[in-house]
Amino acid sequence: MTQQSIHYGDEEINYQVTFLTSKTTKIAIHIHPNGVVQVDAPAGVELPKIKHAVQKRARWLLQNLTRIREAQAEVLPRQYISGESHFYLGKRYPLKVLDLTNSHRPTVKLLRGQLQVVTADRSTEKISQLLKDWYTSHAHQVFHRRLQAMAPGVLWLDESLPTIKLLTMKKQWGSCSPQGHILLNPHLVKAPRECIDYVIIHELCHLKEHNHSPEFYRLLSLQMPDWKQVKAKLDGMAELLLNY
Repeated sequence: MTQQSIHYGDEEINYQVTFLTSKTTKIAIHIHPNGVVQVDAPAGVELPKIKHAVQKRARWLLQNLTRIREAQAEVLPRQYISGESHFYLGKRYPLKVLDLTNSHRPTVKLLRGQLQVVTADRSTEKISQLLKDWYTSHAHQVFHRRLQAMAPGVLWLDESLPTIKLLTMKKQWGSCSPQGHILLNPHLVKAPRECIDYVIIHELCHLKEHNHSPEFYRLLSLQMPDWKQVKAKLDGMAELLLNY
């Protein structure tokens, strides 16, 4: 992945280039929700050709980037009220807050395309905590399920799988402890499955290589050949997923 830029009028447009190992022959330009411009190009294409392709789309890029910047300027802290959208496994679900009308405990359910919170206490703090607990519970289940699914293909793992622990982090999705535990951010469960897989595989590679050496990236590419595109996708969603 390499960082490049073009100029359109007085504006500088930065973009990151990802070279694909697949048989694609086209240069594709994407704008992530946080305004990151990603260009996917076939391996071997020279940067001037990629820059020319981006320059041809400069007006379109600037229009969309301006719209994103304006929307970001109006982003408000979450109020945890009906109508807000919340992510789970890469999809947006509208929040629906319902009154608790019986003696049962408060609940959070994904039901009929809505993330439904049933509670007598409709305060921001209470609904926020209920959702946090729900995400944490589902993160445990999803992360362990994905680890079990991928582990057989990881050559350096023995029969005993590493322990996954959850740790809320502001800027990181995961890390690996000196004791060999994998620490994952519970908010990662809001991301698409392939992004969850990427973070888990990334940390599994750190069990073998404890730094970001060429050998680490060789292992990562061996386990997930398209990891650069998946990482770019996750990076593009980070601001939305970590808005809590």
